[in-house]
Amino acid sequence: MDSGRRTRPATGDTAQHTGTERRGAVVAALMLAMALAALDSTIVSTAVPQIVGDLGGFSVFSWLFSGYLLAVTVTLPVYGKLSDTFGRKPVLIAGCALFLAGSLLCALAWNMGALIAFRIIQGLGGGALQGTVQTLAADLYPLEQRPKIQAKLSTVWATSAVAGPAVGGILAGYADWRWIFLVNLPVGAVAMWLLARHLHEPQRDTSGARPRIDWAGALAVFACGGVLLTALVQGGVAWPWLSWPSTAFFGTGLALVLLVVVIERRAAEP
Repeated sequence: MDSGRRTRPATGDTAQHTGTERRGAVVAALMLAMALAALDSTIVSTAVPQIVGDLGGFSVFSWLFSGYLLAVTVTLPVYGKLSDTFGRKPVLIAGCALFLAGSLLCALAWNMGALIAFRIIQGLGGGALQGTVQTLAADLYPLEQRPKIQAKLSTVWATSAVAGPAVGGILAGYADWRWIFLVNLPVGAVAMWLLARHLHEPQRDTSGARPRIDWAGALAVFACGGVLLTALVQGGVAWPWLSWPSTAFFGTGLALVLLVVVIERRAAEP
């Protein structure tokens, strides 16, 4: 689907435009963003008793994890295309803003359905954090130095994901479960400020062809993932595996898989 006339990134050096004196601040922002995305993939797990006790909805609480991870996974290729088209900085800052908006909404949730919906919004922003951070880090360093920075970011991811359950349990047990989402706000705000102040990208060429973003393919993949995930999560819980709802969901998922294949084969820039 055509997104209208836009500009493309010029062939320039992000590292040169940012400068070595600012690169440390940008890397710090990338680490904060990576930590947020990783932390929120696991932080909810130990707060489930408090959340369910407050909001109810025990039968669907697994969607707090599944909805977030589905949104992150499906949007990764979309954000990759957007960052190639419009630049890393605006995509990463916009993704961080969406993630923080989702976090605030999660903290204000009034029932389990609302919390699940807001977790999906949070995941839509988390996809930008998870995907764009690694790409931007590669832009900032020459080839021979990239393994070192990638290792640092991977360490931040692993440490944050492992620490998530402990942090969630402490906040839910000694404060309130809503703080597991509110704690994201100051951290994310610092990351956005550092990116806005210190990250400089090269000017973009406005004379190129109009970029095409495969929105239809992205929506089809999201729908396919949602249907199949519903079948897997709810099967054996809300209905028996060998039942017509299970058959209907898996059948619809298979049809959507075929639709994704057709759309991607026809897309100008899949």
